[in-house]
Amino acid sequence: MKTLNLSPLDPAFVQNPYRAYAQARLDGPVVYWEDYGMLAAFDAATVQALLRDRRLGREIPADQRVPVPAHLADFDAVDRHSMLELEPPSHTRLRGLVLRAFTSRRIAALAPEIETIAAELLATLPQEPFDLIPAFCTQLPVRIIARLLGVPEDMWPDLLRWSNAMVAIYQAGRTREIEDAANTAASDFSAFLRGYVDLRRKDPRDDLITQLIAAEEDGEKLSTDALIGTCILLLNAGHEATVHALGNGVACLLTHDVARDALGPDAIAATVEEILRFDPPLHVFERFAYEDIDLDGITLEKGKKIALVLGAAGRDPAVYADPDRFDPARGAKPHAAFGGGLHFCVGAPLARLEIQIGLRALFDHAPQLRLAEPPSFANSYHFHKLERLMVES
Repeated sequence: MKTLNLSPLDPAFVQNPYRAYAQARLDGPVVYWEDYGMLAAFDAATVQALLRDRRLGREIPADQRVPVPAHLADFDAVDRHSMLELEPPSHTRLRGLVLRAFTSRRIAALAPEIETIAAELLATLPQEPFDLIPAFCTQLPVRIIARLLGVPEDMWPDLLRWSNAMVAIYQAGRTREIEDAANTAASDFSAFLRGYVDLRRKDPRDDLITQLIAAEEDGEKLSTDALIGTCILLLNAGHEATVHALGNGVACLLTHDVARDALGPDAIAATVEEILRFDPPLHVFERFAYEDIDLDGITLEKGKKIALVLGAAGRDPAVYADPDRFDPARGAKPHAAFGGGLHFCVGAPLARLEIQIGLRALFDHAPQLRLAEPPSFANSYHFHKLERLMVES
């Protein structure tokens, strides 16, 4: 078994991880990633198979659970009710209840609102070079989530601040300062949502919080804690994925000088899928082994974790011809940007809709949009996201 020495804190790696992924893929279906202290899979076949393998999961094995540090108690109170960290039967019940409220009809009905918010944001863009990430990419999804939940839209700066602080705890280079900020954000966010849950129990509205309160399966309803955890997950996961997919997508389109017909009504869906394959926002998804698993002669031991490198799977030449070429017309093939199996992203349909509408609206508004300077990625991992995207029209 080959050993990989590749620091997630190395700027040369995180600015463009794909060269390193290509080399790691040549070393076998799995390698030992020294910096993470676990096995890692980089090829599409192994990543896709292990996303769906029920011998692995996200929930910490019982014999590995340790008391939560006091300074993370509020964060843990949210995290332990997250679908992302649960397995059946708890995950099955919670996901079923959420899907009863988060329906395809409700998501499709958001299209006019996404278009309206996009138009409002685009109308305020400056003429001189500006950073598209805070001006457009960041605001669109967080304001949509606010409307979806039924909380005041002008609260979006607070929602964004809480989300950023909580998500930072999952990045490489975690410190006590980051943990303290995440815990405070979890406490504030939970208190804010608890007030709206209590309000909606007395005064139901046509919003997701009301629908989650009403959702019922086999006589069981969501507890208030599970409901709050679900709302926070929808914002944190949905915001991170959509913001960075939008930013990465614009950078792809401008860097590769893609013809504008790739944004036409019949082509936009395929273009978004190619963006998600070529430069997805989430690059690593970790899972625990619940029994010993043989991986082509290498044993993933029970209780150990494996890193599934989603970002590498999308560049696998065994699946995608000329994988380092951005080609919106390459045709539909499965990618792993939204995960897979039981933990396939519940918000994927909404993210796809936001990205499709957001990109079309942006380039309709500014058909001559171009880069004012090369895109700059944040020195963070395992999200691959732009720190700055300076553009002009």
